[in-house]
Formats: sequence, structure tokens, C-alpha cells
Amino acid sequence: MKNRFQKQSKFKNKLTFLIPIVICLIMAAALWNSSSRIFSETRKKQEESTRSAVIKGAVQCYAVEGRYPESLSYLEQHYGVSYDKDKFIVSYEIVGSNRMPQVTVIAVNER
Repeated sequence: MKNRFQKQSKFKNKLTFLIPIVICLIMAAALWNSSSRIFSETRKKQEESTRSAVIKGAVQCYAVEGRYPESLSYLEQHYGVSYDKDKFIVSYEIVGSNRMPQVTVIAVNER
């Protein structure tokens, strides 16, 4: 049985104080790592979705008008294609009026 007047060792007091802090730091690091992975995966899905939307708009234009659109702005104005211009750069290269355009989506680094 412990006597309340008996002194505890200083090492034990420091250890009981540091253990919760170390555990919290480990948990914070794990949370930071997992959130950065989730952010990266979300960014990739957004890139794929943007590219898919531009291609679908171009195919719809081809089905309606019999030719692929001459520019990305034409798709935005007439077929409702939109994307976040602050997050992505979309390269829309025409190969010919009857050939599928080359679509490339590049993520802009936010810092």
C-alpha cells in the first residue's frame, strides 16, 4: 500500500507526463499522413473527371454537329463543359475536324 506522504521518483512523474504527449504526436503524424494521401487521391479523381467531361462534351458535339469542336471555349459556351481553372490546366489540341482531339489535364500546384 502506498503512503501519500511518500515521495514518488521524479523519473516516474516525468514519464507519466511525457507518454500522453508522445502518443498525441504519433496520432497527429498518422492523421497528417492519411489526410495528405486522401488529398492526393481526390486530386487524381478530379483530373480524371475533368478529362472525361471534356471528352464527353467533344463526343456530344460530334454527334450533334458532325464535327469535333474547334476549341475548349466552344465546348464551355455551347455544351456546358466547365472545370476549376484555378486547379487545372486543360490542353485541348485539334487533330482534325473528324478526329478526336487530344485532351490533357494538368494539376496546378497550390502553394
